[in-house]
Amino acid sequence: MSAASALALLLAYAGMAGLCLAMDRHHAQVWGRDALPATRRMLQILGAVLLALALWPCVQAWGATVGVVVWLGCVSAGALLLVGLLPYAPRLAVLLAALGAVLGVVAVFVVP
Repeated sequence: MSAASALALLLAYAGMAGLCLAMDRHHAQVWGRDALPATRRMLQILGAVLLALALWPCVQAWGATVGVVVWLGCVSAGALLLVGLLPYAPRLAVLLAALGAVLGVVAVFVVP
């Protein structure tokens, strides 16, 4: 696995977790209560931004045509990881998503 695909997978996992936690059912599963409307909106925006940001390393590494396909694979793999982890360790899934989001954003914007 290349560094670009690992970075895209981190960002895609974090983005899918954000979109997942924007749903009342999954938010209640993790935190024990429904999300407030402002929190739900913030999580939706954050998830969408992280998913869009995951496209960047793929396009940089493989070009536009292949990069989009690799990005779709990373989004699918990130969702699969989240679906596998959320029912058994919901707080760990959120912790890994937060860590992945921070590391991914730092890697995209700070590391050349």
